[in-house]
Amino acid sequence: MNFNRSSGVLMNISSLPGKYGIGVFSKEAEEFADFILSGGFHYWQVLPITAIGLGNSPYSSVSAFAGNYLYIDADDLAARGLVSKEDADNTAYSGSKYTVDYAREYGVRRGIMKKAFEIGRIKYVQEIEKFARDNRWLGEYAEYMTVKEINGGKPWWEWDSSLKNRDREAVAEVIGENADTYEYYLFEQYIFEAQWKTLKEKLNKKGTSIIGDMPIYVSHDSADVWANQKMFLLDEDSMPSGVAGVPPDYFSEDGQLWGNPLYDNEYMKSSGYAWWIERFDRMFDLYDALRIDHFRAFDRYWSVPRGSKTAKEGEWKEGIGRELFDIVKEKFKDAKIIAEDLGIIDDGVRELLAYTGFPGMRVMQFGFSDGDSIHLPHNFPINSIAYTATHDNNTTFGWLYELNEDIRSYTMRYVGLDPRDWSEGGYRSKSVHAVIRKLIESSAVLAIAPYQDLCGYGSDTRMNIPGVAEENWRFRTTEDCMREVDMRYYLEMNNLYGRNRK
Repeated sequence: MNFNRSSGVLMNISSLPGKYGIGVFSKEAEEFADFILSGGFHYWQVLPITAIGLGNSPYSSVSAFAGNYLYIDADDLAARGLVSKEDADNTAYSGSKYTVDYAREYGVRRGIMKKAFEIGRIKYVQEIEKFARDNRWLGEYAEYMTVKEINGGKPWWEWDSSLKNRDREAVAEVIGENADTYEYYLFEQYIFEAQWKTLKEKLNKKGTSIIGDMPIYVSHDSADVWANQKMFLLDEDSMPSGVAGVPPDYFSEDGQLWGNPLYDNEYMKSSGYAWWIERFDRMFDLYDALRIDHFRAFDRYWSVPRGSKTAKEGEWKEGIGRELFDIVKEKFKDAKIIAEDLGIIDDGVRELLAYTGFPGMRVMQFGFSDGDSIHLPHNFPINSIAYTATHDNNTTFGWLYELNEDIRSYTMRYVGLDPRDWSEGGYRSKSVHAVIRKLIESSAVLAIAPYQDLCGYGSDTRMNIPGVAEENWRFRTTEDCMREVDMRYYLEMNNLYGRNRK
C-alpha cells in the first residue's frame, strides 16, 4: 500500500474560481491548495485534464495524452511576454461565476493562444522541438488536429481514404501545406505542459499531492484511434465492431451504452502493451497518484454490438488481466494507483484487485440501501479509498433530500445525528458534517469528499448526471464561497482521526 492515512478533496480544475469563464492553472489554483490544506486535506483529486471532446466531458477526449487548452492561464501568457496584459484582460468573463461557459471559452481560449503562438513559436522553438522528441504522442496529436481542422472538423473516418488510413505521404503533404497549424498544436501542448508542471511543483512544495483520473477507454474520434487503428476492434470501414458499455444493473435497467471502441487485446499483448505503458508513463508524469476508471474491464469487459439501441444486447469478454499490471508494477515501482471497482463486481475483479494490491473504492451513498453493504464505513478495509460521493453522484445533501424517510432516518442514526436534524444544508449543515465525520473516522487509508459536500450544497451543484447529455461539468465556485466553508471543523476532524498528513 503506497498511501499513508490521509484525506483529500475532489474538485475539477474547471470548477476553480477566477476571472475567466472556466477555472485555469492560475493563482486561484494555488489558493485552492492552501484552502484545502487549512482543513488538513493533503490530496486534491481532479478529473482528467486531457483535451475534452463531445459534451464537454473530461471522459470524452480527442487524445488520451494531450492536455486541455481551456485550462491555460492568459495572465501567464502575458507574464511570459507572449501577449499584452490588455489582451489577457480582454479574455475576462462577465457572466455567471457559478457555471462554466464552454461555448464562449472554446473561442476565447483558442484566440488568445493563437496570438501567443506568433511570439511563442520563435521564443520557445528549441524547447518545443525537445518536447516533441521526448513525447511520441505529441506528433500524432498535432497531425490529427491539423488534418481534422482542414477537413472542417469531420471525424477521421470521413476523411479521404489516404488520410483516414494515415498514409504517411498523404499526411506529410497536408502537414507541409499547413505547417503553421501543425506547429500551433505543438506550441499549445508545450504551454499547457509548462503551466501544469509549474503549478504542480508549487502545490507539491506546499504539501498537496494531485490525484489524477484515467478513463479506461478512448473516444473513436481521437488521435489515439486514428493513429493506432490496429490496436482497436474496427471493421473494414474503420467503425467499431463492438462498443463499450455496462450491462443493466440496479441503477439502469437498460445499462449504459458508452459507444467507445474496444481494444484488440491480442494485438496489445503482441506489442508488449507498449501503448498502455506509454499511457501510464504519461499519467504518472502528470499526477502524483492515479485513479483508473472502470478498472473491472481489465478483468472482463462488456461488449455491445455496434448499432444496438441499449447495452442490454452486450456480452462479457475477457480483458487483459494480470500481465499488463505485472509490467506496470515493475516499471513504476512507487506508483500510487486507485482502482475504481464500482458497479457490477464479481470474483474475477476481486481476484485481480487482490493480485495487484491496488486499493479499491468505497462510496458512502451506496451503503445505506443494501443491508450490511461494503460501502458502509464499518466495513471499509484499510486498503481502500473512501468517498462520500464521486463526480457521478448527487451531492450528499441532495442525496439525503431524495432518500425515503426510513433510509434517511437510518443514515442519520448511523452517523450519530437525530433524524430530525437532517434538513439544513449549507456550510454549517449538521447532517453533511456528520456524514463527512463518519467518512474521516473510518479505517480507509484515504478519505475524499467532493468540494460541494464541504459546502453542504444541494443537487443543483452536482458535477455530472450519467446518461444525461446536457448541462454537465459546469459547476464552479467563488472565493467568497470558499471563505464560508467551515474549515476549522474539517481540520479538527482530520487532526482527531490522524489524517492531517501526506
